[in-house]
Amino acid sequence: MTQMNLQLHHVIADITGLTGMRIIRAIVGGERNRKKLASMRHERTHANEATIEKALEGDYRTEHLFALKQSLEAFDHYQKQILECGQQIAQHVRSLETKADRSLKAPSKAMQKRRNRMKFNVREEAFRISGVDLTQIDGINESAALGLISEIGIDMSPWQTEKHFASWLTLCPNNKISGGRVLQRRTRKSANRARNILCFCAQTLLRSRSALGAYCRRMCSRLGKPKGLIATAHKMALLIYRMLKYGRDYADIGQEQYEKQFKERAVRSLTRRAKEFGLHLVSEPVPEKTVP
Repeated sequence: MTQMNLQLHHVIADITGLTGMRIIRAIVGGERNRKKLASMRHERTHANEATIEKALEGDYRTEHLFALKQSLEAFDHYQKQILECGQQIAQHVRSLETKADRSLKAPSKAMQKRRNRMKFNVREEAFRISGVDLTQIDGINESAALGLISEIGIDMSPWQTEKHFASWLTLCPNNKISGGRVLQRRTRKSANRARNILCFCAQTLLRSRSALGAYCRRMCSRLGKPKGLIATAHKMALLIYRMLKYGRDYADIGQEQYEKQFKERAVRSLTRRAKEFGLHLVSEPVPEKTVP
């Protein structure tokens, strides 16, 4: 389309959305009237018809139209393959044993709708298989929960403790010590797909108003973003282990409560250290900010 000077991708955020695909299919079908093509825009598209019409002023050469038709057919073929793959996944998931002995609670937060999401209720099936709702943990969506279950299973007996589980995921420091001196602390290189899923989930917490989001930002500011995300993925792994091992539910306390608890722990630590040095910690009221 760029070679035809059709700048549709500059006025539409997603060219494979409703508006883009309507226009592309019409062009392949032989429509050349720009006003008719622009009138196919979806009502929620930000660009108006005049803008879209101007972006459709191009050169419809035969060879470019043939290439566009081939690309559209390939796109439709891949969409069909994705649909068949989703149906196969749904068939296999429904054949697994049911472990849940209670009903699934309503989601604590609104699940974001994704265009390529599975055609079956992934959250409900993941809960039925594992007995716990991993989507309660902030940052873990439906597909991530199902992916984690497929990688680690629901039986936590191979790992004696949550620390063994985090070590298997290579989310723990790999201390290299020589002569009593730590030479290196970075985590081991690994192709563990469950680890990758958790790291991707940790990235979504950078702007979250949850307790895990506040923890992620604190770790990133303290250790740097790469190490901070690893630390957050490590914390999420511990929560997953506890949920699958003991059947516990996770309840988010929120960013404000997390920061309050962190401040209280810091004050207790400072008070204890001051007492060790024979000092007494005295708190001062924070002066109010005056508006000039």
